[in-house]
Amino acid sequence: MSTPGEEGRPVRVLLVDDQVLMRQGLAKLLEIEEAVEVVGGAADGVEALEALASASGTGAYPDVALVDARMPRMDGVELIAHMVRDHPAVAPVVLTTFDDDDFIFGGLRAGAKGYLLKDTPPEELVAAVLRASRGETVLGAAAAERLVAGVRAAPPEAPAEPEPPAPEASGRGAPGGQAAGGALSEREAEVARLIGEGATNRQIARRLFITEGTAKNHVSSILRKLDLRDRTQLAVWVGRSGLGS
Repeated sequence: MSTPGEEGRPVRVLLVDDQVLMRQGLAKLLEIEEAVEVVGGAADGVEALEALASASGTGAYPDVALVDARMPRMDGVELIAHMVRDHPAVAPVVLTTFDDDDFIFGGLRAGAKGYLLKDTPPEELVAAVLRASRGETVLGAAAAERLVAGVRAAPPEAPAEPEPPAPEASGRGAPGGQAAGGALSEREAEVARLIGEGATNRQIARRLFITEGTAKNHVSSILRKLDLRDRTQLAVWVGRSGLGS
């Protein structure tokens, strides 16, 4: 089976939402993009699992599923848990109007690759779909803020054994005892702080009066220095390090 982007193949998307108009609107919005193909829709989790079972092994099997959080019969969190177990090749991304902790943390714990609100700008939604298809985690500003707030509110875990101090980045250590690969520059610290607030590369560029490409380069440098995998881990690091306070 070919992978997304291979020989120009678009990313296949399944839309799961109990509102017909929302599914139709999303389909029209996404299909404008040559890089995206909507291959199906479902009104709830039960229909989505049936659609995935029917499409398995065919050219209509999705790479990404955009999943509403609150639906009849089977909601988004339960659906994602089933998908992670039975359809691990499909990247589930929550797309909803609800930004409460139960859905955000429930969806991410269940295995969602992202959490976005329905007021996400179209270009950011398309970018999120493409990133999720590559295995990246995508979080909207609201979800990132809740995630960081949750990390800050959680009591620190006492280590089982004393550990030697890790090297510091900008005067602060990396999370979970990770050693920082090098000190962050003042500009990188600013970029990291904005990522902790849930800012996208475009928003970072506007806030710091730099190009979007430069912002992206700063993010890549920060992840490399701190030995972190993605922006989500960086947002958690910012919350734990105190850089965002």
